[in-house]
Amino acid sequence: MVTSGMIVAVDGGGSKTDAVAVSLDGRVLAHLRGAATNPQTQGLERAVAVVDSLVTELIERAGSPLLGSGVFLSGLDLEIEIEIFRAAIAHLPWASVGVSLLDNDMFALLRTGTVEPDAVAVVCGTGINCVGVRADGETARFAALGTISGDWGGGSQLGEQALWYAARATDGRGIPTSFTESVPRHFALPDVAAVIEALHFGRLPRSVFATLASVVLDASEAGDVAARAIIDRQAREIVDLGVAALGRLGLLSSAVPIVLGGGVLAQSNAALIGAIEGGFFERAPFCRIAVIRDRPIIGATLLTLEAVGASAEHLERARVGLAGRFAQLDEKHVSLGRRDSGKVGNDRTP
Repeated sequence: MVTSGMIVAVDGGGSKTDAVAVSLDGRVLAHLRGAATNPQTQGLERAVAVVDSLVTELIERAGSPLLGSGVFLSGLDLEIEIEIFRAAIAHLPWASVGVSLLDNDMFALLRTGTVEPDAVAVVCGTGINCVGVRADGETARFAALGTISGDWGGGSQLGEQALWYAARATDGRGIPTSFTESVPRHFALPDVAAVIEALHFGRLPRSVFATLASVVLDASEAGDVAARAIIDRQAREIVDLGVAALGRLGLLSSAVPIVLGGGVLAQSNAALIGAIEGGFFERAPFCRIAVIRDRPIIGATLLTLEAVGASAEHLERARVGLAGRFAQLDEKHVSLGRRDSGKVGNDRTP
């Protein structure tokens, strides 16, 4: 029976990647934060390079025998994408040591929010995705490839819709909306036409749409009709995903936790959360809604520790330690005015 050593866990997305080294008894040994590792947006080679750099440095810093690794990334949506990524890391020394978990980051979010064997998680961050699990090992996944796979929503789409409403209000086709002022102000540009032109000529990258999500949420709280229409549709899409997962797993009549996570949902917009709760309770009345603000790296760590045989006591120590660590980081980012900036950085927990 193994009684010492450590695991390395990675949670990567479209803006940043967190990686931690945690001992078998649940002590947080080190933490690093790096650039985005979604292979769909960053490319396979870049994503592998960032993950390898983080894991390798953690192993060097922590100085404890490696028992296994768990890598959970957005962009590993299809089984073939997981196979391709596993082949791309197969030659790396750490990837063949002990347990080697590799999957979509939705599973990290799910484990962050619940330990129950029947559960569903929906994320609404930059994009939108969902996963469901059942006690017998059956899962419900979604391709989550955007409109080509039937998806709608996430911060990027919310921002795009804000500009859509602003453009139509400006030229007379649409309803009046505060977006005609708030969208250009967000980019320090004089008017909506200037925003459209900047996007058209590439002076603003399309990735900036995601930064408008908070503008949409604020406008909805202020009663803007266009913003409420966007929020209502987002709520319906989130409920549709969760209910579809429950239905595919035969859990619509079960008391199943619905874990909600991601940057858009973490802002606790009353209209959005209220519409989501109402939609779920109408279509899956026994479900339990939980909005999770803890980082998915916690779930990635717990899954990896479980895989190498950590005890329940040590799992709880790891969970509490990581939650405290990231709460401190969030407070620091707020004080600096740059929460979740996605910049490369690192720190170590002794």
